[in-house]
Amino acid sequence: MKKVLIIDDENRTRKLIAKMIESFGMDVETIHGGENVQSGIAAIKRYNPDIVFLDIQMPDGTGFDVLSSIPNKTFEVIFITAHEEFAIKAIKFSALDYLLKPVDSTELKAALEKALIRIKGHSSPVQFDALQKNILPLEKRRLVLKTQESVHVVELDQIIRCEADRNYTSFFLLDNKRILVSKTLKEYETLLSGHNFLRVQQSHLVNIDYVDRYDKKNGGAVVMKDGSEVPLSPAKRDLFFKRLGNI
Repeated sequence: MKKVLIIDDENRTRKLIAKMIESFGMDVETIHGGENVQSGIAAIKRYNPDIVFLDIQMPDGTGFDVLSSIPNKTFEVIFITAHEEFAIKAIKFSALDYLLKPVDSTELKAALEKALIRIKGHSSPVQFDALQKNILPLEKRRLVLKTQESVHVVELDQIIRCEADRNYTSFFLLDNKRILVSKTLKEYETLLSGHNFLRVQQSHLVNIDYVDRYDKKNGGAVVMKDGSEVPLSPAKRDLFFKRLGNI
């Protein structure tokens, strides 16, 4: 039986999550024994959980402080948070999971099911390392890309462009490396749009910093500095040239 630890400063929230998990009929044991950073750290060390539901904002610090105090993280983490955009983006960049308060039963079940599937391999230490950097406002963003074989940590200025392939996305990097991940381009467009990336066509998201030129032939194409060409949608022309003019 897998052990699920709930760390949250609200007793009501801990009890509610535990009650919902118990109603799912899964082979798990729920422990709601952490109400702040210090007791959360102690509970992890005491119970050695398989999955931790971890509140971000607590009276004596944050859930990130809890993680930084645990050197050997042999558990899956699902963050619990109010709508804190910066924290959520940091979590998404690090390819970790989260739930918004008030916690929805359907979303909780889906997150728990995914965590139970991932348990065998555990979240990679590099994801937690990336998270510690991503929560610092002045640090460069690090994007965690998970493939079937590996977990890659990529700085945004290494990414030239991204290309959709049905429900997969290919990342083309500066060192001629290509990384294929099983997430849609739409997810990455949402994540990267505030970091000088632009979706120039349905299947293509480009880093504006690596645009070499616009070529008018063959209906118009964006030529990247690595020599690759991607089509420019007529609907994106004005926005593309506006963004290009701001470089």
